[in-house]
Order: sequence, then C-alpha cells, then structure tokens
Amino acid sequence: MLKELQLSLSVILLLACGFLYQFTLKSSCLFCSHSFKSQQGPEALLSHRRGIVFLETSERMEPPHLVSCAVESAAKIYPERPVAFFMKGLTDSTPMPSNSTYPAFSLLSEIDNVFLFPLDMKRLFEDTPLFSWYTQINTSAERNWLHISSDASRLAIIWKYGGIYMDTDVISIRPIPEENFLAAQDSQYSSNGVFGFLPHHPFLWECMENFVENYNSDIWGHQGPGLMTRMLRVWCKLEDFQGLSDLRCLNMSFLHPQRFYPISYPEWRRYYEVWDTDPSFNDSYALHLWNYMNQERRAVVSGSNTLVENLYQKHCPGTYRDLIQGPEGPVTGELHPGDK
Repeated sequence: MLKELQLSLSVILLLACGFLYQFTLKSSCLFCSHSFKSQQGPEALLSHRRGIVFLETSERMEPPHLVSCAVESAAKIYPERPVAFFMKGLTDSTPMPSNSTYPAFSLLSEIDNVFLFPLDMKRLFEDTPLFSWYTQINTSAERNWLHISSDASRLAIIWKYGGIYMDTDVISIRPIPEENFLAAQDSQYSSNGVFGFLPHHPFLWECMENFVENYNSDIWGHQGPGLMTRMLRVWCKLEDFQGLSDLRCLNMSFLHPQRFYPISYPEWRRYYEVWDTDPSFNDSYALHLWNYMNQERRAVVSGSNTLVENLYQKHCPGTYRDLIQGPEGPVTGELHPGDK
C-alpha cells in the first residue's frame, strides 16, 4: 500500500514538473495555436534548421494582406522549414488577439510551420558590431528609423541563426536552392530584400562592421542595398551577367535579377494589370512586388483577373480567401519597413 502511494506521488510529481516546464516555455512563441510550437524559442528553432525570416520593425500588430501573403507563400514553398516572423509590437505578455480584430494573425498562427516572435533589438544585437551603435543612437532623430532598424536587424538575425531573409512584399513561388547568396536587383547592384547565409558567415559580420563605420541614414538605401553592394564589391570582382546564369564568388552566389526581380521597379504597376497571358516566371524563385513604390495604394481586387490577384490565388490561397474575398473587400497596399 505504501509503495503504491509512493509510486502515485512520484507520477503526480513528474506530471507537475512537466506542466511547469511547458508553462515556462510557452512565452517563447506567441500566437501559436499548436502546442508543439510553444516549446521552441528562436534560438532552438532556427539555429539547427534553415529557416525563412520576416521582420516588422513598427509597433503594428495586424499584418497587412501582402505581408500575410508573403509569409503564407513562404510556408507553402518551404513546408519542412520554420518560417519565423519577428515583430517589434509583440512582447512576451501580449494577449492572444481575437480572430475578428486580427484576422491575418489568426490565419498565420494556424499554419504549422509559421512562428511569430517578439523582436527585441537590444538582445538581438548583443555580441555583434551593431550593439554599441544601437545603444548610442538617438532613434527619435532618425527620420528613416523603421527602415534603418530593419536593415540592421536582418543582418544580425541571419548572422546569428542562418537561413533566408525576405522582405514582407516578396511572394515565394519555388524553393531557393542556394545556401549563401545575394540577390541582384540589376547587373551590378545588390538588393537586401532577399538574401541567405549559413550561420556566422564572415560576409555578414563585415557588413555589420561597415554598417557602423560608414553609417549615414540620410542617404536612402545606404544602410541596406547600398551596403550589400559595397561589401559585395570588396569581396568579389563583379562582372556582367551572361544570359540567365548566376555569378559565383568564393563560397557565395550573386543571383541573376530574374530570380526575384523579373518585373523591375519602374514597371511595378504591371503587377496590378490584367495580362493577356500571365507570365510563367520559370526563371524566378520569388517575386518582389515593390510595395514601397505603391504610393497610389493600388488594390488587390477580387475578380479583377490582375496578375497580383492571380498570384494571391495560387501562392497564398488562405490570404486570398480570408482577407481578399472576405467581408473587407478590396484591399490597398500599406507601406511598411519590409517593403523596398
């Protein structure tokens, strides 16, 4: 009898310890509807798995529809990889929002491989060249702070954890086969809207050093695509692309503009037009929609048969169904720091 009682108490104690352990881990990932998602913080999730990373450096809590499409499409193309969305507006104490108030959050949180995390820049920049800059900068005096902080955060996250960074106006259409790469915006100019590296790659460390040493937030793009281009020219002797071939340099690739920018920024409106035949984009891995250029607030309209509507239907069907065809109706693009 005594042994049975001791055994029962031991089982209860083990169950209690397990419950306490799960509870302490629960705050690591917010808005995760599946219990296994709450058991992993970003370090454990991304350090040993090649994840896809998105950022939101404003305090905004509800992702616009294009952001939802970007995240959903990545989760669809990379079903075996974690898709991590870091958001500054989230904290460990943020309550679960209602479906009606935050429909995009609700949609994304139901996707098995999507994880939403708080973006703590001070913690992120620790042990990187960006830490001293961040602790001294007067953010209120920085007119482009949302974009500058996004430029810095993406460097630190991919350096620490590795993986692929994507802007929140990039729709994934097929897997990227490269490990260490930059994306060409044109012949000899690099984007920072999509890039990927293994953890602790020295190129990203040197980018962070250059970010601080040559800091100039008054020049648009100086800390972002301009930085990537400067450092690429230090590492590589850039040549013109031959046909559709990518360029190789040391242990990284410089991917042809067709991979992510088959429609260049002067022609961004073509995404919102009706085509006689939609392009196949057979030479592309993802499509950058240039939402920052959309000052006209062009809309994704259900039933319009525009190229962007067709892309939504094919690559982010949940976003299209719930947020475009839903009761809110036509949706205009909103500008946000991940759009360049």
